[in-house]
Formats: sequence, C-alpha cells, structure tokens
Amino acid sequence: MSNLARKYQIEEQHQQKNASQRQSKQKKKIRVTPGEKLLLLLFVVLISFIGVKIISTETAIYTANREIQDMERQIKVQKKVNKELKIQVSEESTYEKIWKKAKELGLDLNEQNVKVVQPK
Repeated sequence: MSNLARKYQIEEQHQQKNASQRQSKQKKKIRVTPGEKLLLLLFVVLISFIGVKIISTETAIYTANREIQDMERQIKVQKKVNKELKIQVSEESTYEKIWKKAKELGLDLNEQNVKVVQPK
C-alpha cells in the first residue's frame, strides 16, 4: 500500500505542476499599452510618409530626366537645321549666284563706278 500512496502523491505533484504551468501560460498574455500603440501608429505613419516621399522624389527625377532628353533631342534637330541652312547660305552666296541675281534685277557692272575703300 505504501507504493500506491507514493504513486498517488507523485501523480498529484504532476497535476499541480501542470496546473501551475497552465496558469503561467495564461499569465504570459502580451498586453499592449496605449503608449506602445501610439508608438506603433507613429512608426507606421512615418514609414508610410517616407515611402510616399521617396516615390514622389523618384517621379520628379524621372520627369526631369525625360525633359532633359526631349530638350537634347530638340537641340540635335535644331543643330541639323542650322547646319543645312549654313550650307544653303554658302551655296547661295557664291559670286556667280550673286551676279546672276543682280542681272535679273537689272543691275550692270560699270567699272567706272567702282570705288576701292581702303581699310584704316
């Protein structure tokens, strides 16, 4: 019988340990205080604000780069037009073309009216 009493006593101890472990598990519930909630909310708002700021900055950079590329493209086109116009001016300013146009307008070359101007 003493063995039976001993088993009963050990069994009770195990039950008490299990009951105390259950109570300690129940006591370990995490409670969030209002201050912690406020800090968490501020953290989420801050992270959201920073994310939006980064995205808006990247958008502004993208827009500026696109405008720069468009402007560079326009500059290249204008340089090409200017080069073509310079070529056209040099073709039109030859002596033969000028003389032909002068004759069309009724001008004659009179060597007696030609005056030489000396540079100072």
